[in-house]
Amino acid sequence: MIGLPLSFTEPWLLAGLIALPALWWLLRVIPPRPVKIDFPPARLLFDIKPHEETPSRTPWWLTLLRLLAAALVILAAAGPVWNPNQAGGTSNGPLVILIDDGWSAAASWEMRVRSADELISHADVTRRAVALVPLSEPARDITLMPAGTARVAMRQIVPKPYAIERGATLPLIKRSLAEIGDASIVWLNDGIDSGRGADFVSGLRDAIGNRALTIFEGGTPPAHALVAADNAAAQMTVKVLRASGGADAGMVRALDQKGAPLGEAHFTFSGDTRETEAAFDLPVELRNDIARLEVAGERSAGAVQLLDKRWRRRAIGIVSGASTDTSQPLLATTFYLARALAPFADVRTAEHAAPAEAIRQLLDQKLPMVILADVGTLSPELHDRLEAWIAQGGVLVRFAGPRLAAGEDDLVPVKLRRGNRSLGGTLTWEKPQHLAAFAADGPFANLPVPNDVTVSRQVLAEPEPNLASRTWASLADGTPLVTGERRGKGVLALFHTSGDTRWSDLPLSGTFVEMLRQIVDMAGYADVTGSNLTSDAKVDTVAPSRVLDGFGAFSAPPATAKPVKTDYRGRASLDHPPGFYGPADGPVAVNTLTATDRLTPLDTSSLSATRASYSNAEPRDLRGALLSLALLLFVVDAIIIALIGGTLISLFARRTATSAVLALAIALTPLLPAQTYAQTPAPAQNSAANDQRAINAVSETHIAYVVTGNAEVDNVVKAGLSGLALFLAQRTALEAGDPIGIDPAKDELAFFPLIYWPVVADAPKPSQDAINRLDAYMKNGGTVLFDTRDAIDAPPTSNGEAQTPGMMALRQILASLDIPELEPVPREHVLTKTFYLLRDFPGRFASGQTWVEALPRDNEEDGIERPARGGDGVSPIIITSNDLAGAWALRPDGQPMLPLTPGEPRQREFAFRAGVNIVMYTLTGNYKADQVHAPALIERLGQ
Repeated sequence: MIGLPLSFTEPWLLAGLIALPALWWLLRVIPPRPVKIDFPPARLLFDIKPHEETPSRTPWWLTLLRLLAAALVILAAAGPVWNPNQAGGTSNGPLVILIDDGWSAAASWEMRVRSADELISHADVTRRAVALVPLSEPARDITLMPAGTARVAMRQIVPKPYAIERGATLPLIKRSLAEIGDASIVWLNDGIDSGRGADFVSGLRDAIGNRALTIFEGGTPPAHALVAADNAAAQMTVKVLRASGGADAGMVRALDQKGAPLGEAHFTFSGDTRETEAAFDLPVELRNDIARLEVAGERSAGAVQLLDKRWRRRAIGIVSGASTDTSQPLLATTFYLARALAPFADVRTAEHAAPAEAIRQLLDQKLPMVILADVGTLSPELHDRLEAWIAQGGVLVRFAGPRLAAGEDDLVPVKLRRGNRSLGGTLTWEKPQHLAAFAADGPFANLPVPNDVTVSRQVLAEPEPNLASRTWASLADGTPLVTGERRGKGVLALFHTSGDTRWSDLPLSGTFVEMLRQIVDMAGYADVTGSNLTSDAKVDTVAPSRVLDGFGAFSAPPATAKPVKTDYRGRASLDHPPGFYGPADGPVAVNTLTATDRLTPLDTSSLSATRASYSNAEPRDLRGALLSLALLLFVVDAIIIALIGGTLISLFARRTATSAVLALAIALTPLLPAQTYAQTPAPAQNSAANDQRAINAVSETHIAYVVTGNAEVDNVVKAGLSGLALFLAQRTALEAGDPIGIDPAKDELAFFPLIYWPVVADAPKPSQDAINRLDAYMKNGGTVLFDTRDAIDAPPTSNGEAQTPGMMALRQILASLDIPELEPVPREHVLTKTFYLLRDFPGRFASGQTWVEALPRDNEEDGIERPARGGDGVSPIIITSNDLAGAWALRPDGQPMLPLTPGEPRQREFAFRAGVNIVMYTLTGNYKADQVHAPALIERLGQ
């Protein structure tokens, strides 16, 4: 409207403003001008002051005040809306909302849902159908639905914990838009290109054609991601990624397997950089305990990196059989090996000890990996001990040398020829040999083959059928350079050349470091990389145990999750959601992103679209403000008329004497004797009122509810408990009275067997006095039913944990209560069979869990002081989030007051049955649990 963010829902009513000039004229001529008549005797009245004066016409400023009030009423009737939501377009066709629901949208998901709600509300006003298209679900049908249904469906969409493939939904979008015809398209974009973004933008442009498109982007905090955690020698580092520029800072937290904090590291972005690093300066023992890194304050699966044993900095023992290790340390094999292992492992050596004694010392330290550099024949005792250590999971790596070539040790993966092959020797080469390609199914398969590494001397393997399957790396002439096999749970590997530069220049190359890194990754891990580690090689798979949801919280694995290989290093997907796979003592971590992934912004500039921001102010209905202002002007007008007419002055004059007397009485009240107060009947009246309230409460069985102060919630709860009382009267012998609202801090609680407490997120925390009264009520046999009414907002996880505002408010209440240990209602619990046989306890929603006091364990000793335990086995506390009262609430005509979700045919019936069981449970105790003894009792009575 003329450049202002203002619109009207009923603009035709603005035509009423045309009548304002006519109203001005009418107000100016009423009252009419008096007629002047000359009457000589009236001269006697000139000196008499009149009590009331009436003007000849209404003052112009009073007329203007009335016109302004009338204009405000007309404007309010036209439905003014400030900052109207125009993102849905001006088309009368359906509204199609495309939703980016990958991990990158999770951190600002509430803002996206709020924007979608505004779009749906606008479509509801214009009576347009709505279609929701999550871009992570290419197999989902696009259906048009009413705005109310779309609003509920939008609340059920949650972000996925992996990067979505937008392009997979293009065929579905094209087909659906062709069927729908004219429509307005809105894309709730997260701004990150998760792969083939340009192809999706191009395909979307072709699919939309000339339809109106609005893209929501910007206005949200940048999404962060964690990748490439590295447990280096001095510290652990992790890369922090983002897709947009600008100054930014934050903190990364390190947690152990139980969620306990281990450390914090700050990160900072400057300028347009999209990558930075956070470093943890912690002891290696603490760094090895880190199982989870997360960006503090950001709820996103991408802002979490899980770590397993592959990220632990392992301790590696090195034993050398060469005498040069002590005489010339810079030329020693241990020097090259220690330098190569230093970036990712802690090297330990047995100083000034013979090889056999050094090996025993390292095995006593229970190291996961030991390297033997040119150690010859081993004693039988040491040979057997090493074999047993390998079978239990140890990794033994041997390097060739003169001693190994001359020995007859069979603790090697392949059978060796005596002697060695060298330039100018018996088995001679004309020139040094280069490396050939690494085995495709070996641990070095992903490494590039260097062209500058040569080998001049090696020990040869005897030809045998399984030689090829045990070869990890070979030379250009086909002879093996590195062989290995699995023995039990461990690995035995052999480098057919030396660990120093005497036989090859491999130790001088970066490839040597990476080859050792791949082998170290096997150490301390039950399953290792490569499928040819044994002759009957096989890579095991592990099933998911705990996975991350889109917000980065742990939850139970979905039905679509599939096992992964124990060497899995790819990014998360629908089949392999991020989380921990396998046993708790040795899980495999699957992360949302891989170490090489980077975040790039999605370019949508080629689309002809209207741009909107998530941070735009919400639409605001101005009708209430305008009507309130109009009412205020009418009140001012009435006061002015009273003042002009003298009515108000005369009223004050008549009441002056009475007011003076009352003021004097009030002033003298404190001076009266104390005995006067004893004669006042107020306390007696209050006592009588309290007695009558108590009589009414105990004359019938009443269910009480806590008055929250929220009128809408209190009305629904009262209607719900009234509906439950009616159902009880129809189905049971109990005729309960009307529900009674109470204040726990003031009212007596002992009159009620059951108190229903609807938890309101923004309600103030109860006073300590109310908490103490409630605690005494629960310890003396009462039951409190807490209902957070928010199961649809965030269904609880497998362990019942939920982070909804209602649940957080409930935790604040329970923090000061001495409540017992709780558990979800087990199938054998008395509550499931007190009247009806039930499996769950639905309300308006069916996805929430119901919690009661945990059943006592068999080994629980009597006499131990416990928290509040219910009388006769009744739980003193029941917690649910299914909004039971909302399902019970009935209108005066007997129809349900509120709809159900998901709205199963018998959901409301089962909700009432759940209420009957809860009431009967609180009234009758656990007598149903004793029915198991009924046959024996009847048999004894018969005898």
